[in-house]
Amino acid sequence: MAAVEIIIGSVYGSAVLVAETLEQALRDAGHSVRLHEDAVLSELDKERLWLVVTSTTGQGDLPPNLVPLFEEIRERCPPMPALRYAVVALGDSSYENFCGGGRQFDELLQELQAQALAPRLEVDASETLEPEEPALEWLKGWMGKI
Repeated sequence: MAAVEIIIGSVYGSAVLVAETLEQALRDAGHSVRLHEDAVLSELDKERLWLVVTSTTGQGDLPPNLVPLFEEIRERCPPMPALRYAVVALGDSSYENFCGGGRQFDELLQELQAQALAPRLEVDASETLEPEEPALEWLKGWMGKI
């Protein structure tokens, strides 16, 4: 079974709820999971799968609790081609920079040559009242690869 780091970027709690739902599904499937709401790079194991669950704030920005990790990765990490990851981006399509937080994190990991296990999931708050539901379906679609 796989070991998973769930990295959460949240302001109002939606991303936390999604992360906890995915955590439970992964645990039920026998995987080892650790949640990180205020992650720092030294706490994250690059040998584990990184599952980033983040909302978007302002003009397509990362939530404040995720910015320090993002900056630390951008400034300190060499290419990480062995890192496997997936991203759940929460946003609202009525804003110009829909899911910008998740897109930024996904693009950073791609720049560092990390390997995406699944296409980024973008959940639209204008269409979905319970973002954990599409996130759970998305996870089930690729969880067998880990």
